[in-house]
Amino acid sequence: MPARTAGGSAIDNSYNAHHLLVLEGLEAVRKRPGMYIGSTDTRGLMHCVWEIIDNGVDEALAGAAQRIEVALHRDGSVEVHDDGRGIPVDKEPKTGLPGVEVIFTKLHAGGKFGGGSYNATGGLHGVGASVVNALSARLDVDVERSPALQGMSFQRGVPGVFAGEGPEAGFTAQSGLTRKGARIKKGVTGTRIRFWPDRQIFTKDATFVFDELVTRARQTSFIVPGLELVIRDLRGDEPVEERFKHDGGIAEFCEFLATDEPVSEILRLEGHDKFTETVPLLDDKGHMTPQDVERDLGVDVALRWGTGYETELRSFVNVIATPKGGTHVAGFEQAVTKTFNEVLRASKQLKAAESDVIKEDVLEGLTAVVTVRLAEPQFEGQTKEVLGTPAARNIVRKVVAAELKAFLTSTKRGDKAQAKIVLEKVANASRTRIAARQHRETQRRKTALESSALPSKLADCRSNDMDRSELFIVEGDSALGTAKLARDSEYQALLPIRGKILNVQKASVGDMLKNAECAAIIQVVGAGSGRTFDIDSRRYGRIIFMADADSDGAHIRCLLATLFFKYMPGLIEEGRVYTAVPPLHRIELSNPKKGMEKYLYSYSDVELQRRLAELTKKGVRWKDPIQRYKGLGEMDADQLAETTMDPRHRTLRRITADDAEAAAEVFELLMGSDVAPRKEFIVANGGHLSDEELDF
Repeated sequence: MPARTAGGSAIDNSYNAHHLLVLEGLEAVRKRPGMYIGSTDTRGLMHCVWEIIDNGVDEALAGAAQRIEVALHRDGSVEVHDDGRGIPVDKEPKTGLPGVEVIFTKLHAGGKFGGGSYNATGGLHGVGASVVNALSARLDVDVERSPALQGMSFQRGVPGVFAGEGPEAGFTAQSGLTRKGARIKKGVTGTRIRFWPDRQIFTKDATFVFDELVTRARQTSFIVPGLELVIRDLRGDEPVEERFKHDGGIAEFCEFLATDEPVSEILRLEGHDKFTETVPLLDDKGHMTPQDVERDLGVDVALRWGTGYETELRSFVNVIATPKGGTHVAGFEQAVTKTFNEVLRASKQLKAAESDVIKEDVLEGLTAVVTVRLAEPQFEGQTKEVLGTPAARNIVRKVVAAELKAFLTSTKRGDKAQAKIVLEKVANASRTRIAARQHRETQRRKTALESSALPSKLADCRSNDMDRSELFIVEGDSALGTAKLARDSEYQALLPIRGKILNVQKASVGDMLKNAECAAIIQVVGAGSGRTFDIDSRRYGRIIFMADADSDGAHIRCLLATLFFKYMPGLIEEGRVYTAVPPLHRIELSNPKKGMEKYLYSYSDVELQRRLAELTKKGVRWKDPIQRYKGLGEMDADQLAETTMDPRHRTLRRITADDAEAAAEVFELLMGSDVAPRKEFIVANGGHLSDEELDF
């Protein structure tokens, strides 16, 4: 009695061998095309073209072809012609069929399986031509070999003869080549293949993309020096043609890909090594037996570093692009990372306490073309996007490591100078990466309600009105006490700093972030810094430097201005950074006249002398000695509020940078690490500057 499901229906247990479907020959390709070409849209259709073009390129790699022509026809077909040796037309011994028919109707048949015809080819699978044939409504092959032109046609993989042009013409199945009458001159060889994609397989919108063909042809012309490729688009009103031929090889390709200013010249790293691979081969009895085969793998890499930050790395196996990398790219990346660490450590450019550079540091600003050549490469999948040959990793790693180390440690004058620049670039990239990570951690701040995340020494304001609020950066803890009494805590916040902060024009990003004062300022302002600066995230509408009115105070204001200009320039550009102007002297009048204040303030020695002269002239006396403030901490809270903090009476100087580039040059001159230009500037101009011009 048959078993039943939960719903009551009977289960058919008669699952026997006759239910199995055995797909023979090209039937499997038509049943599951995605297994062979990836998809049945435009991408899969273009893959069919690459398979046919790559056969011609393999001829060029073998030294037998110098020219490949590709034409896109109005009727939806594509034609590829190469001047290689031509597909064999004689009969293959085991099948008794012409070589052309074997190649286009049998999977895993061709001259790339250790037969000695090719030392380096586009792939191992050997399904390219037969798969394209199986997925074509019609495919024509013409072979140019003396003495006459011979050819044959196929309909969906079946050999035969068409009664006319195009895939809709009458078709008669028929095996064997047809002699087309035209005599071929001795020494002239080649293959012409034209196919019409089967629209039963491919989607309606699948089409041949001219721009992709042009890009692929340009790329191939770099990889195979001396090979000329011609791409024609005959589908429009006017035919379009592109030709490519480059004799410079991958060095010229590397130069073409690079978009930034060079730091080094193009380096060429070349070498080869042998490896043993176990492959199944047919023995004399027709049995497949595993045998060890010695392979030769050639490595050719062109690379250069530039001033940019992006990485452009292209990899190829023979002439096949591997956009997803593979064992050869993994070997290259391991080699360059390890070699740079060894040389940087040996040359002491990386200190013992510093971390090793990583792959991203080395690849920053790098343009590279990595190519390997070997017979029968193993790919992961028919689309050949990833190289799988395990030996490629070790061989590429050894070749690149040896060649690159020789360059980085070269004693030649030109190479030594370039190597030094490249090593510095990589070391600085590592330091910047580490500093940026620390930077991000520093910038993680909480809102005003979660003030526990902010520095404990911050005396924050109560108002949430960002545009109204003010942050006073105060010199010294002693001044902080007075300022707390003098401020309006509703909208005025105070952040004390201890003396002179770090000169960030000389220091690296990492050193700046390690400085407690600089880190606290960035955290409290809340807008980030450098590339991550976001002015909308600021916590205050105005930033005010409040330091003593002496030369030390001027220096502190200059250091603060340098910090803001370098890492938070948006605040200066929007005019949100100010310096407070505290008085230097207080004059107490003995007999003030009507309308005069009892206390007068002056902000410089020159202004003091002018005020005293005016008072003498008016007959007003003052008490001696005149009070001179040594610092903000000496002022009473009401005096500080009246003169420096109360918006109704204070004077603020806005820091502006109308010409940012010129301002950057001035900051570098006055605050940078190069002493000589600064000394020259001071010697030449020191006598011409007044006290007011030296101060903010």
